[in-house]
Amino acid sequence: MKLYEKLANDIEQQIQKGVYRDGERLQSVRETSRQRQISITTVLRAYLQLESRGLIASRPQSGFFVNLRKGAAHAGAADVIERPRPIPLSASVDVSRLVLSTLRTISSGDATPLGSPYPDPVGFPFDKLNRYVFAAGKDASLHDLKNALPPGHPKLLRQIIRRHLDQGLAVDPAEAIITVGATEAINLCLQAVAKPGDVIAVESPTFYAMLHAIERMGMKVIEVPTDPVLGIDVDMLARLAREMPIAACMVMPNFQNPLGYRMPDERKQALVQLANELDIPIIENGVYNELYYGDAPPSTLKSFDTRGLVLHCSSFSKTLTSVYRIGWALTGRYRDQVEKLKFLNTLTTPSIPQLAIAEYLERDGFDHQLRRLRKTYGQNARLMRHAVSRFFPEGTRVSSPEGGYVLWVELPGKIDGMQLYQQALEHGITVGPGYMFSVSNSYPNFIRLNYSSPWSNEIEQAVITIGKIAANALR
Repeated sequence: MKLYEKLANDIEQQIQKGVYRDGERLQSVRETSRQRQISITTVLRAYLQLESRGLIASRPQSGFFVNLRKGAAHAGAADVIERPRPIPLSASVDVSRLVLSTLRTISSGDATPLGSPYPDPVGFPFDKLNRYVFAAGKDASLHDLKNALPPGHPKLLRQIIRRHLDQGLAVDPAEAIITVGATEAINLCLQAVAKPGDVIAVESPTFYAMLHAIERMGMKVIEVPTDPVLGIDVDMLARLAREMPIAACMVMPNFQNPLGYRMPDERKQALVQLANELDIPIIENGVYNELYYGDAPPSTLKSFDTRGLVLHCSSFSKTLTSVYRIGWALTGRYRDQVEKLKFLNTLTTPSIPQLAIAEYLERDGFDHQLRRLRKTYGQNARLMRHAVSRFFPEGTRVSSPEGGYVLWVELPGKIDGMQLYQQALEHGITVGPGYMFSVSNSYPNFIRLNYSSPWSNEIEQAVITIGKIAANALR
């Protein structure tokens, strides 16, 4: 193959993969010659060949532009860079790869996102928040760096502490540290209380972000049986803690993902009392706390903490916007360690989103926004439970979430959740296979469904399709 032909083929592949899109300008002949270390004549010959293939066109005094002719062989070139395909069904697939594959499929926009961990953004006040971001950006100056450093912007810290106070949790403002979402808060808190090789107790099933944090830090997981109504088995945790050194416990006591339960106050008190007796820190994930369906907010483990052993983590990603990724941690006795780790890990949390959210909380009806979300999610939960009960095979059982936006579904034992996940993808539907919520593959016949999107014919048809796939698996 001649040099100019190779260059032409290379550029054609880039166009096919969406690196260059229709109407975009290619590098100049001179720039391509310099970068490729080939003659200008060679580049010109390559560009002319691409033009003859119907892929580019020259514009006098402007250069060469991608110009896909209608009906040409390459008219269907990708509009975006092709995403990796979903991972193949395999017994060796690990949780991290499975989650990443599912999220890529969801973010492509082509699938009905029943497997998404995210709330549907249609209910978020983007326009209002963007106005506050714009205003904060106009007034930004170099001195705002100090408000981005730990612990965070004082206006947002004040609003967070006030919201906790309004919900019955009086907390020392000095405990609060702003983070890049709840994921960073959880990671920092875990790093502050444990070290590589330590054993961390978690609910079973548990949200995979917690498993990722433990895995990333080289720690070990012990799964504790968890009741779908009452929460983690405190007596079992006590027995395990006396048999092995447990460095910390990670739980989601309110509207747990994926079970959706609200742990009763008596069990919350018992869990905190056990932590006090054994001196075990508890990392409490509270991201769904404000998405309750009842009349009053739930209590927190933090509200029963008298020794600073509970590190409470939360964010605005589930209730206001996931775009800016603003979270926080109430760090108890571990405040200094978490603040130092925050500084070492990411240095700052951007101050403009912090200020914009603080202004919104102060001025623009966040509680009204939350009431609307709670009503929508509560209605959708009933619709999803009814649809699953109607269209899934006999023997299917579902959770009874008291908040949040996910439903945990137990399928008849013969049905493999991973196979269902793969077959659902072929129909343009995502589900969350139970494999993601345990390190021991304890939930092979379970799936998680997201019901945060407005109920529609598309959602209902997706549920019907999943039900048919499950029924066919029983034959």
